[in-house]
Amino acid sequence: MIGFTKLLCGTATAAEAARQQASGRVEPGLLHFSTDERPLVVWNVTHRCNLRCVHCYLDAGRRASEAELNSEEAIHLINDLAALGVPALLLSGGEPLLRKDTLGLAHYASEKGVRPVLSSNGTLITHELAARIRTAGIQYVGVSLDGLEATHDRFRGKPGAFRDALAGIQACHAAGVRTGLRFTLTAHTRADLPGLLDLAEELRVSRFCLYHLVYAGRGTQLKDQDVTPSQRRQAVQLLIDRVLDWDRRCVPIEVLTTDQHADGAFLHAWLAARDPDRAAEARRLLQRQGGCSAGCKIASIDPLGNVRPCQFWGHAALGNVRERRFSDIWRHPANPLLSQLRDRLHRVKGKCASCAHKDICGGCRIRAQAVHADLWAEDPACYLSEQERLACGTSSASAQPQPRESQRERLLR
Repeated sequence: MIGFTKLLCGTATAAEAARQQASGRVEPGLLHFSTDERPLVVWNVTHRCNLRCVHCYLDAGRRASEAELNSEEAIHLINDLAALGVPALLLSGGEPLLRKDTLGLAHYASEKGVRPVLSSNGTLITHELAARIRTAGIQYVGVSLDGLEATHDRFRGKPGAFRDALAGIQACHAAGVRTGLRFTLTAHTRADLPGLLDLAEELRVSRFCLYHLVYAGRGTQLKDQDVTPSQRRQAVQLLIDRVLDWDRRCVPIEVLTTDQHADGAFLHAWLAARDPDRAAEARRLLQRQGGCSAGCKIASIDPLGNVRPCQFWGHAALGNVRERRFSDIWRHPANPLLSQLRDRLHRVKGKCASCAHKDICGGCRIRAQAVHADLWAEDPACYLSEQERLACGTSSASAQPQPRESQRERLLR
């Protein structure tokens, strides 16, 4: 996850991230800059979904699997996650609100000190349900919108899905629950990105997160429909421009991207050409983040209890929480894949191996596997030019950043 707003506007520093980590109390907005490898856990609580999204990495369907973790097993899992000290538990699916005990499990996690977050398609959230979401201790709901109305409904496989999602967002706001828009960039959705950014401002959501397509689940069939390098650069530049515009107008929406750590290298190069001091601080933050977090600072648990390096690793499991506790799988890996992922920078090949930014990126291993049939091959979706890939730009040892106003003024010239 690349925090465009924090990196561009100076709302985070490496020193503050380190201070909070040392204190043991890291604010949610700085979690991805922590070097602590107690992971954020994505738990797909059910296979069941009321939509049929063309890019679903879980290949969710109308029915739940009979072998999904039951409530008692879920409680044991949450107890273990709490003992391990995981900072957040992202409840996803399928559609997590189709599982009857999801909100009860969220409330239990909150009481145990694990921050629950909900990832939903938004279509089922009524005012009554939004109130229950807040009571459960969920302070943030990420709602997926993959385009404006026609595009979204087509992508999600159901007429009316867009309007229902908007109603869900509005219900959350009325209940005092923060929301964010989550958008997946493809050749078919890219034209709607400017309109969705406008919609985010109109709705006054807290976050806008652009997901780069990962070739997993049903998304594997879309790898030939991914954007071109030029189109990806245009999308990233649009986000940069919108971040600076929102910052100038004090619009409180945080912008992030997910599943393409080359965005961090692109932002660093962009800053280096305009504000070397800010670029140096951004590099320090990105180095703390360390590129792709799969198997390091993020983990996933599927509905059947299989532990995976992240939610897109449907083809490889590290263990199962019915057989070994999650904490034992994570801290004492028996699966060599986990050890390899934690040593990935010595294993990557091709352009990723020679890239000056591999310490802050490392490429997506899922896309490499899907296209090259080699886990450690270069990321086929990297859009950096040869010059950008080989030039590190400003040293992270540069001077301390200047006050935020002067940074912003220089960037907006």
